[in-house]
Amino acid sequence: MNTLVLLAVCLVILLCGYIFYGRWLVKQWGVGKGDIPTPAHTMEDGVDYVPAKAPVLMGHHFSSIAGAGPITGPIGAAMFGWLPVTLWVLVGGIFFGGVHDFGALFASVRHNGQSIGEIISANMSKRAKQLFIIFSYLTLILVVAAFAAIVASTFGAVYENGVVNEAKSATQASVAMVSLLFIAVAIVFGFAVYRRHTGMVASTILGVGAIVLCMAIGMNFHPFYFSTHTWMWLIGLYITIASVTPVWILLQPRDYLSSFLLYAMLIVAIVGIVGAHPDINPDLFPAYTGFSVDNGNGTQYLFPILFTTVACGAISGFHSLVSSGTTSKQLDKESDAKPIAYGGMLLECVLAIITLCAIAYARETGHVKGATDIFAGGIAAMIGAIPGLESMERSMYTLLVLTYSAFCLTSLDTATRLARFMFQEFWLEPGQTPKDIDGSFKKLMVNPYFATILTVILGVLLGMGGFMKIWGLFGAANQLLAGIGLLAVATWLGNAGKNNKMFLIPMTFMMIVTLSSLVIIVRNQIIMIMNGTTDWGPYAQAGIGILLIGLALELAVEGYRTIIHQRKQAKLEKTAELSAGLDEMED
Repeated sequence: MNTLVLLAVCLVILLCGYIFYGRWLVKQWGVGKGDIPTPAHTMEDGVDYVPAKAPVLMGHHFSSIAGAGPITGPIGAAMFGWLPVTLWVLVGGIFFGGVHDFGALFASVRHNGQSIGEIISANMSKRAKQLFIIFSYLTLILVVAAFAAIVASTFGAVYENGVVNEAKSATQASVAMVSLLFIAVAIVFGFAVYRRHTGMVASTILGVGAIVLCMAIGMNFHPFYFSTHTWMWLIGLYITIASVTPVWILLQPRDYLSSFLLYAMLIVAIVGIVGAHPDINPDLFPAYTGFSVDNGNGTQYLFPILFTTVACGAISGFHSLVSSGTTSKQLDKESDAKPIAYGGMLLECVLAIITLCAIAYARETGHVKGATDIFAGGIAAMIGAIPGLESMERSMYTLLVLTYSAFCLTSLDTATRLARFMFQEFWLEPGQTPKDIDGSFKKLMVNPYFATILTVILGVLLGMGGFMKIWGLFGAANQLLAGIGLLAVATWLGNAGKNNKMFLIPMTFMMIVTLSSLVIIVRNQIIMIMNGTTDWGPYAQAGIGILLIGLALELAVEGYRTIIHQRKQAKLEKTAELSAGLDEMED
């Protein structure tokens, strides 16, 4: 298979899914019907609820949901071959992930921009909401820990015998410097657009030009050679500030400008694939390697591992938290929901397919030192293989590493803000806001600064203290979030009298995937414990895994009961209508 043919076919399929299936979903749910004002207008507070222009919000949303997911996911799942990954990205993106993200955003918009937890409370029960929030908060702590560690590692200097090796640390120092300059540019951009009311086109041109200038400066002047440990605390300080400041100051403008790094990365990747169009070497990257694969960490099975590993490239529970946590509070009008949520998910599918092409060429050229090197090295090597562009390989590699780091940083402060929302919502009754709370204890719990600082401290300490020991649970936990998100939106649509049948198969499938994966994880950890391990990781994974299995079963049972009750109620109402119609005819 040729990489250019693979990319072209997938692009056509995804475009058709967006046009036809996306349009059908809009009609079924009545999105944009009646020009109902969004919470960004009805609840505008200048901090979290702030209307954003569609391109700006698209930048925030996509940068937040992408992170490292659509790159690391396909790389991890590539052990099964490129064909299973491709098929799941296409089917999962169009019929699972796109529906999940779009539905979560729309449901949240119709619930005053509240999270999936509040939607569960309103349509299932308060207890289900509290269980969901506890689980979501713990998952977000793990996300903060992991992404903080990833970003710190891309910034951290290389030490040899206790001394910084500046030559080997040049790329990391450049990425760190560009990232710092980028934050400053974003703040200036936010003030220009939202306070000085500078035209969007002019601001964008100047902003993109500033990004190019930042890259030029950062690649030639990078004086900060801090250790990864130091960067972890500096990143913690940054996300603490970023997560409580008004979204128009930093979150919206930085994520919008970050999207241009994405577009640049996509253009670079497409140029590389079109220009080099390498074939996928079946000896290095087979189409299918088998249902069971030994990847060095034991036997891995295509089901359920493929579906928990690809994650963001097809469907991810984290997306529902972003859709209902930050994006819904900034949506200017409902008609923007489809391109931002459904379109954003399918754009992530494109990135996943590009990653598969990068894997193929990375294996040809020897770029196999971790996910960053595989992706950046594979794409950059394609650029270097194009006649006349050989000298650009190094600069393209730096650009791609920077973009990868920018995605992680964006997802990081979004995850922190989401965790703050979740922590606050846990203490609130339906319809309450933090301003309605009396009593010193609850007042402290819903304080945004307390919630943020607690989240950051827990995340940074876990990031430095061994999050990898429980990272094996993340895939299953993330997909459990997806299953619960699908369940929550399905129950809301049912209560609203709208068609929710498109959720039933994805919801059931993701629950089965989650439970299967958790059972395998718990079994493996118990075996390690019985063999006498003294590491705390297996004990933590086994205990948390059992709790997640119980949570999944309880929420699934409650959700399905709600759906069955809705269907019975609908039948009773239909019978009553028919009976009333017959009585009128007799009269």
